[in-house]
Amino acid sequence: MVGDQCSLPAERPVLAPSPKPGLSCKMVLQAVGKVLRKSKGKPNGKKPAPEEKKLYLEPEYTKSRITDFEFKELVMLPREIDLNEWLASNTTTFFHHINLQYSTISEFCTGESCQTMAVCNTQYYWYDERGKKIKCTAPQYVDFVMSSVQKLVTDEDVFPTKYGKEFPNSFESLVKKICKYLFHVLAHIYSSHFKETLALELHGHLNTLYTHFILFIREFNLVDPKETTIMDDLTEVLCSSSGSSSNGSGNGSSNSAGAQNHVKER
Repeated sequence: MVGDQCSLPAERPVLAPSPKPGLSCKMVLQAVGKVLRKSKGKPNGKKPAPEEKKLYLEPEYTKSRITDFEFKELVMLPREIDLNEWLASNTTTFFHHINLQYSTISEFCTGESCQTMAVCNTQYYWYDERGKKIKCTAPQYVDFVMSSVQKLVTDEDVFPTKYGKEFPNSFESLVKKICKYLFHVLAHIYSSHFKETLALELHGHLNTLYTHFILFIREFNLVDPKETTIMDDLTEVLCSSSGSSSNGSGNGSSNSAGAQNHVKER
């Protein structure tokens, strides 16, 4: 799924997750079971928390990062760098690291466990080159995303790496499309595979990557805030300490509450 990274200008890279060696599927499932037991209601006589409770919003997990660096400064365009070069460099890097993050839980994201590409109450569909709407499983959707993005970032006519070669007029719109799809993948990991990520002790890496990515797309208005509303609760928690407030977080909270009894489609 991952190809060789393009030769692009030097950048300050996002920190990549480091998969834990030697962890078998059985060991991860046992760890997930332990997390599930831990996350149940406290022994205070009250009913346990509802099944829809978002584990990734628990304070003990949201505080986990692999660095306390100020990402708001990291995403800003350096004065000596061309905007398109900066977008190309960062977009390519995010693609590789989000792909790597997904690969750590890919064996648990199957056609049986994730029959649709769902994030909370929203279901995403893939649209092919002819605009045909395709209903697919989550692993199929992610494969479509990674394959199409890989094709774009290795295309010299789209992401040029040679001196003097111009970026296409459609470059910014293509970057926006890529970032929207990469957001879907990150959101799916949180929504459907955070327990496995937690069992692998990679939630700190995931939180760091998500924070960096969200602040980057906000800095350059690459993804419509309506698209990211579905994860506004997480964004508010993770990014508020990184010099950024959540866009439309109030609306995101009300939308989430109103969507409990039906599934949105996109």
